[in-house]
Amino acid sequence: MQQRSIRAIGLPLLFIIMVLLAASGLGARLSAPASAQAQTLAPAEPAASYVLGPNDRIRLKVYGESDITGEYEIDSTGNVSVPLAGHLKASGLTTRQLERSITSALSKGIVRDPRVNVEIALYRPYYILGEVKKGGEYPYRLGLTVMDAVASAGGFTYRANEDRVYLRRFGASAEEIYALDAPVPVFPGDNIRIPERYF
Repeated sequence: MQQRSIRAIGLPLLFIIMVLLAASGLGARLSAPASAQAQTLAPAEPAASYVLGPNDRIRLKVYGESDITGEYEIDSTGNVSVPLAGHLKASGLTTRQLERSITSALSKGIVRDPRVNVEIALYRPYYILGEVKKGGEYPYRLGLTVMDAVASAGGFTYRANEDRVYLRRFGASAEEIYALDAPVPVFPGDNIRIPERYF
């Protein structure tokens, strides 16, 4: 009899705890797999609207065509050379648009019903100059900021103005000035210049 009354009390108590956890959102966080939590914290990848340009490297997969599948670099003129498809304009296109262009070229009697997939294998590099210890060309990675770029270049020199940065975005003709009191994102192909400070 006593065991039955303990069970009767225990079930409502368990129900109340579950309701409180659900209301606080703690239950969802505890039950979510670690990979799902990591995905929410990971930096967002560039959207499918990323525009390809010279020195970007693409990974091309044409299903059933191992001779065409592989990695290709977009040359300085903005073209990519694909076996059986020829020289195709890639600069200024998204990966989806390039897929359609390659599909169209291969469909012209060469490959029957080609299924094409294009991904970015390697983004074009960025450049950092001015008052850093090792200026030059560096490989781009997702989520990069100006301060990350400065760290990759060995840090500031003693003459550097650490309050501002001059940034020329890829394809732009003029530099823009950004304050360094907040993270400044860097994108593929950007030119970063750290100015000298005036004593």
